[in-house]
Amino acid sequence: MTGAILSALASHWRRNPLQLLTLLVGLALATALWSGVQAINAEARASYGAAAATLGEGRFAQITAKGGGAIPQHIYVALRRAGWMVSPVVEGRLGPVRIIGLEPLTAPGDLVPVSPASGADLGAFLSAPGQVFARKETLARLHDTGAQRIVAPNVAPGTAVTDIGLAQRLLDRPGQIDRLIVLAGQPLSRRPLAEVSPGLTLVSPRGDSDLSRLTDSFHLNLTAFGLLSFAVGLFIVHGAIGLAFEQRRPMVRTLRALGAPLRRLVALMAVELAVLALVAGMIGVALGYVVAAALLPDVAATLRGLYGAEVSGQMTFRPVWWLSGLAIALAGTAVAASGALWSLARMPLLGGAHARALGMSRRQGRQSAAAGLLLAVAAVLAIRGQGLLAGFAMLAALLIGGALALPPVLALLLAGAERRARAPVAQWFWADTRQQVPGLSLALMALMLAMAANVGVSTMVSSFRLTFVGFLDQRLAAELYVRVEDPAQADAIAAVAARHADAILPRPSVDRPVAGMPAQIMGLRDHATYRDNWRLLRAVPDVWDRLARGEGALINEQMYRRAGLDLGAGIPLGQASGRPDATLPVLGIYGDYGNPVGQVVLAEGLFRDLFPDAAVQQFGLRVDPGRVQALRDRLRTEAGVAEGAMIDQAAVKAASLAIFERTFTVTAALNVLTLAVAGFAILMSLLTLAAMRLPQLAPVWALGLTRRRLAALDLLRALVLAALTGALALPLGLALAWALLAIVNVEAFGWRLPMYLFPLDYLRLGMLTLLAAAIAALWPAWRLSRTPPAQLLGVFRHER
Repeated sequence: MTGAILSALASHWRRNPLQLLTLLVGLALATALWSGVQAINAEARASYGAAAATLGEGRFAQITAKGGGAIPQHIYVALRRAGWMVSPVVEGRLGPVRIIGLEPLTAPGDLVPVSPASGADLGAFLSAPGQVFARKETLARLHDTGAQRIVAPNVAPGTAVTDIGLAQRLLDRPGQIDRLIVLAGQPLSRRPLAEVSPGLTLVSPRGDSDLSRLTDSFHLNLTAFGLLSFAVGLFIVHGAIGLAFEQRRPMVRTLRALGAPLRRLVALMAVELAVLALVAGMIGVALGYVVAAALLPDVAATLRGLYGAEVSGQMTFRPVWWLSGLAIALAGTAVAASGALWSLARMPLLGGAHARALGMSRRQGRQSAAAGLLLAVAAVLAIRGQGLLAGFAMLAALLIGGALALPPVLALLLAGAERRARAPVAQWFWADTRQQVPGLSLALMALMLAMAANVGVSTMVSSFRLTFVGFLDQRLAAELYVRVEDPAQADAIAAVAARHADAILPRPSVDRPVAGMPAQIMGLRDHATYRDNWRLLRAVPDVWDRLARGEGALINEQMYRRAGLDLGAGIPLGQASGRPDATLPVLGIYGDYGNPVGQVVLAEGLFRDLFPDAAVQQFGLRVDPGRVQALRDRLRTEAGVAEGAMIDQAAVKAASLAIFERTFTVTAALNVLTLAVAGFAILMSLLTLAAMRLPQLAPVWALGLTRRRLAALDLLRALVLAALTGALALPLGLALAWALLAIVNVEAFGWRLPMYLFPLDYLRLGMLTLLAAAIAALWPAWRLSRTPPAQLLGVFRHER
């Protein structure tokens, strides 16, 4: 009995290969987009883990200088003699590669590529010419060091590990240490750290990687777009499965009349779909690997530019994402088929005697009620929801509610057009178009979601770009920016700039927690550069004068929103500065787009009082644009500043905008792919419904309409439905853009952006949508124009 049932089920796919292709391709494309996003996220998170493991940030405490500068090597010796079990680390950049120098005899064994316990050639690592361990792609970017190069896949991307002595020589930092790793199991008899060296501070283990926490919102956005793309593809699967079940009703009736148990029939159909889902899932995972490999370089550039995170530019086949791809393919198929299987399980023995049209099984009233309920939920979450998950739940309710509302709204619009039509052919056209909406509703909903996502994301990106460009013009006012390596170089830069620059704007800073969140505290010199160019979102009267007198501080929007510090609120700097009474009022709030952490700005004098050991990290130098190159030459020859440490205003803007453009490359690519999947959904729906429409078209053909004109009307019908769907998708997309800018962006990144409208972009998207619909409808229309008259006459002969 089981074999006979399976044979009967398989015969349906043999007779309808297009449906099988639709099901497999739709599920494979949906799985590909989802698994591609998951592969990118998995690769990035693996890189974060490797970066944290390189220095043991998650397991070991570390000792650093309070001002953020270097630690003299003799202090390390003093700490060892005082009983501290510590290991030195030096780090810096050699061209594009981060160099990490470790001491293998004292460092934990799993942090260094060679150790006494590993049995590796420790002598070669310690003695000249030395060894450098890094990934293959990192070694290819590393300048010639004279040391032996060894491929080490477990080292963090963009990082090379070597002996501390060789690192000090390569970085030209003799006798300097950046930090000390504090080993577990410290002796109780060790002397207090403040007694050995008051200028050092003990930093607790970080637990999870800081980069992982900072980039969580970025990866959550990617995951959301992956789910949206999967949902669009799932509409194709749902339509193909629903159509197959409708066409199988007579076969199910016959099998049950012959004695096939209903439970076994339902179970075998579920197994059949599971097998198809696994096949499509494996194809989708393979395609997802290709998608991820194509997009990963842009993601790596984004994370490197925004967060300083080094992410490998090469894909690794990881079980976590291909298993998730197969799992979501199975889950998506189960969701798409659940309604049909439930209907089959409840169908009476003779209930399938007459095939029903696919769209007739849907109750428009229930769909309208569900759409209204979801849109109401979205409105409630937008007003009262808190947190990033609530923001994405609101987006999901908004998009699904809008998609479910599409068929009823289209039916109303087409009914109105039918009432206004006067010519018989026009009346038939609108009535027939309205009749096709149920059969095409899933494809049209997929198109609507794709268009809304394109409108929403393009509006968000373009609004961000306008705001970001204006922000750069305001903030990057100095003609030359110079990065400082150590305090001695800072003094040399200041001496050169005092003779050849119009103004010197040092920017000392420290990284300290403020109000329970990671923050950067920096000092600004009172100068017209800041007064004239910085635009404050909110501020007290005479804000710059009060700031110069040390009466308060400025904070960025991220700290204002996340820490709840409004104007006049006290900023608790006591823990950060070591002075319990250091609490300053908020004088102003400024936009700080692109920064993932909080920021506090103090007057330079007050900053020096609170953080006397802080080092200057950067100088902004005001100079006539025609003298910038001469100043660069003097800084290079007289202060020893490397060429790469000096960036002029135009270069900073260009680099920032380049990072920005690559930031949204992935979401733009996902939007294009989603629109392509929606176009495929329309094509498959039109092809599968073509045969079912012959009984409706044959009488019209018999009344005098030619096959060519019927084909032209079919093509026009697809364009009309696509145009109406696009018109309805525009307000949904604008609502999505508002939600992304005003809710999700605030929760994820801590800043809110103004929303701008871009009519020309929407017009281009509408034209692209019409083109996609025309291409999708072209083949079915051509097939209709070539339908043999005998086939149309057969409708009357068989009384279909």
